[in-house]
Amino acid sequence: MPAETRVLTISDSAARRVAFLIAQEDRPGLMLRLTVSGGGCSGFQYGFNFDDAVNEDDHVFENAGTKVVTDDCSLDLLNGSTLDFVEDLMGAAFQIKNPNATASCGCGNSFAV
Repeated sequence: MPAETRVLTISDSAARRVAFLIAQEDRPGLMLRLTVSGGGCSGFQYGFNFDDAVNEDDHVFENAGTKVVTDDCSLDLLNGSTLDFVEDLMGAAFQIKNPNATASCGCGNSFAV
């Protein structure tokens, strides 16, 4: 039986923003690392940082040449999610539309399953 395919979608807007931020770093080969860890006001919290390494348990997702990497445990909680970048009157921020989340905090940085 084939293994279940897990996916993380990167919106075009998020891909453009990540590419812009990486260009500011002036370090070729950087990717956005998206992690999930325990904590936050709802139980789990998202983490964002740049990385130039792909570890053995990592999964890499790509849109228009922009790469987002996440570890296997985080992908269990992110599976089916979309990473988006939204600009509105309140500001600009990355948002994760996570179908696995049963609740989230007002700031959108933490969630419960």
